[in-house]
Amino acid sequence: MSKVTVATIWLDGCSGCHMSLLDIDERLIDIAEHVEIVYSPLVDRKDYPEHVDVALVEGAISTTEDEHKIKMIRERTSILVALGDCAVAGNVPSLRNPFKTQKVLEHAYVDTADVNPQIPQDENIPALLPWVRPIHEVVDVDVFVQGCPPSADTIYYLLTELVAGRIPSLTGITHPGA
Repeated sequence: MSKVTVATIWLDGCSGCHMSLLDIDERLIDIAEHVEIVYSPLVDRKDYPEHVDVALVEGAISTTEDEHKIKMIRERTSILVALGDCAVAGNVPSLRNPFKTQKVLEHAYVDTADVNPQIPQDENIPALLPWVRPIHEVVDVDVFVQGCPPSADTIYYLLTELVAGRIPSLTGITHPGA
């Protein structure tokens, strides 16, 4: 039996969802029997493969690079999972939305700088978008996993269901008692 190819992506967020993934602990060994991690900030591969079965995407869309990356990921991925509240709803990164982008940059790089106050002009730094958006506002999402971050148990359940070929129902799992 071939393994399910899995990618994990970190956009604008804190990496808490990846930390919860690692908190699966010894259950990662069980998962590893069924999946092949083909792209992740946790591995060395730098290019996103042409085809991925499942992508777990953490973080919101806040830069031109994020927007380009999520569109490419969607094109090359069978099942795209919005993992965590930043991916699902914008969460903390979207707190900048009430402010104009130029004001955000001035505050971050000029107003609060102790040394060399200036807004970076390097063309290698992705431009901020006017609004931070959750993933589903840019591409279609197949599975939404709420939580900040989702628990290790939730992520384990998600992965075991996807490996089994099922789209998981997370009702009552991400929000116990729901």
